[in-house]
Amino acid sequence: MKATELDVAIAGGGLAGSLLARQLQRALPELHIGLFEKATTRSFKVGESIVELGSHYCVRRQGLSRYLYEKHLPKNGLRYFFDDEARNTSLFDMSEIGTTNLPFHPAFHVDRARLEEDLLRMNCAAGIHVRLDTRVREVELGEAGARHRLAVEERGKRETYSARWFVDATGRNGLLARQLGLRARESEHRIGSVWGRFEGVADVDDMGPESFRARIRYTSRSISTMHLWYPHYWIWFIPLRGGLTSIGVVGRPATERRELRSAEGLRAFLAEHRAAQQLLANAKNVDVGSYVTIAYGTRRFFHPDRWAVIGEAAQAADPLYSPGIDFIALENDFVSDLVQRDVSGADAEGVRERCELYEQFMQFRHEATLLLYRGLYGGLGSYDLMRLKWDFDLGCYYNLWVSPYMQNQYTDLRFLRRQLRQKPFILQALRNFADLFRATETALRERGAYYRNNLGLFSCGIENIDFVETVGMPRNRKQILEDLERLFNSVRARAVALLKGSNEPVAPLPLSAFMGDRSLV
Repeated sequence: MKATELDVAIAGGGLAGSLLARQLQRALPELHIGLFEKATTRSFKVGESIVELGSHYCVRRQGLSRYLYEKHLPKNGLRYFFDDEARNTSLFDMSEIGTTNLPFHPAFHVDRARLEEDLLRMNCAAGIHVRLDTRVREVELGEAGARHRLAVEERGKRETYSARWFVDATGRNGLLARQLGLRARESEHRIGSVWGRFEGVADVDDMGPESFRARIRYTSRSISTMHLWYPHYWIWFIPLRGGLTSIGVVGRPATERRELRSAEGLRAFLAEHRAAQQLLANAKNVDVGSYVTIAYGTRRFFHPDRWAVIGEAAQAADPLYSPGIDFIALENDFVSDLVQRDVSGADAEGVRERCELYEQFMQFRHEATLLLYRGLYGGLGSYDLMRLKWDFDLGCYYNLWVSPYMQNQYTDLRFLRRQLRQKPFILQALRNFADLFRATETALRERGAYYRNNLGLFSCGIENIDFVETVGMPRNRKQILEDLERLFNSVRARAVALLKGSNEPVAPLPLSAFMGDRSLV
């Protein structure tokens, strides 16, 4: 095969593209893979948290466990803090939801620039055709089995490559999104983000009274993802190895207040919050970045004519719960499976069928993720509401998505068909709970009870997600559905009590009742 003839051409050498190249090379070392990246150095990027599904992917598919522990930081779960209406509460007096020990399933905080640079180096060493300072200018997509043709420019010189498979991992600019009109605008969840890295942020593990540290059994808050919650926005603190801390604002202010999009504006906004200022008292800003809008989708992830879009070239939802690398894991698994079947001579119609099922599942997964956020930012500032959302969102994540992924079920066609048959019912359940959460927020505001438990309380967060240690282990379908029904009833009962301001017992519902078009009140 000529140097310009490839089995797989990947445009974009960021996280999605580099991980896909490595995954394909590890599975099929004989493949000729080209990875084309326009930059020559890697820069700071957001998306520093790898949560449970994505971590499992990095450990199992990528073999990066030792690397992640040595070069980056383990993540000690999520940690939520709640303020008063004036945003004037000390961090140590805020109500908190968070772990009292390192999590059962590993997660990581990563320096994206270092991770991407190291992956490019690993791919070069593995024999992948990595080209930096190179732009894919044009793509002529083949049809009905024809090869794709790429016009590639490197330092002013143009060269043509051909490839059996073409994968777009070019990020938000989206090469194929522009060429084929794939970008699907998100009209409802319109939020933005402003972020920066800071040096000299105070070590929260050395702060506060003894009781503040003792209530979490002296585990480390400093390697958790810390969130400060407010109506319509939240602030993250993510530690990075080497002493830097990523800090960002997500929500309405990042979209509506242009002055936030500078280093000075971001710092001034953070200083309006007493708890943030406690952590930033001696900190210095290093850089700043922003997105006016975050969420969008794609009209196509995978195509039977052997092309795909992955990572932010395909979709983005919301940084809350860090779903970005989870999506990369799913997309890359599906692309890798399709490529392996195709080059091994599998039945073409069978590969086409898989491609269509993978496409339908990713569209389902994107929509289900957005339903966790749409119209629900108004409740972020209430401990009572977010305690419910914590249980519902994380419980669903572990039960519906992480557990089958850890059991390697996503490329099982029977599993996918069953998931897609359940799609309308799962989406309806998510809509029903979103309606319940919005109604509860309205009721709390009307009674002046929105902030009533924002001070002085602590929850370890797993009281109602007691199946977390069994996630990834064989569980029969009956067990999974029983856990889901119990979770749904627990969240509903507490939400109804908040909404009505009453502790009257709420009769439990069968699981099927949550999945019909009905009110949960």
